[in-house]
Amino acid sequence: MNIRNIVIITASLVCAAFVASCQESIEERCRRECMEYTKTKCPFPYDKYTTIDSLAFDVASHTLIHYYTLKGEADNAGNLQTDKARNALLQELKNSTRTRLYKENGYSFRYIYHSQQNPETVLLDILLKKEDYQ
Repeated sequence: MNIRNIVIITASLVCAAFVASCQESIEERCRRECMEYTKTKCPFPYDKYTTIDSLAFDVASHTLIHYYTLKGEADNAGNLQTDKARNALLQELKNSTRTRLYKENGYSFRYIYHSQQNPETVLLDILLKKEDYQ
């Protein structure tokens, strides 16, 4: 081997190592995407009664957490049908292509709905695990 080939091989290895070191883990990607979404799009009025407040990621449990606020007629625990809401969220999650990477890696998805009138009050708290959506 001549010096030129050695330099080319060495440069290629250094570049490959650099690129590999820049790869973020799935956990890092999820955390980053949640922070970016929250910073650029939240709060966002999802519909007449629902506002998306933020997204978060719990690394320890691999759970993507959606925080919402309910207002108007929906801001009443007596008006909420947990089973109906859970089934709707599950169907939406199953059909979602945006969450494919996270579903393939067995992440959980949690949906927490707070009251607008009493922000500390949780009206709904739904957790969907791998065994639910697969």
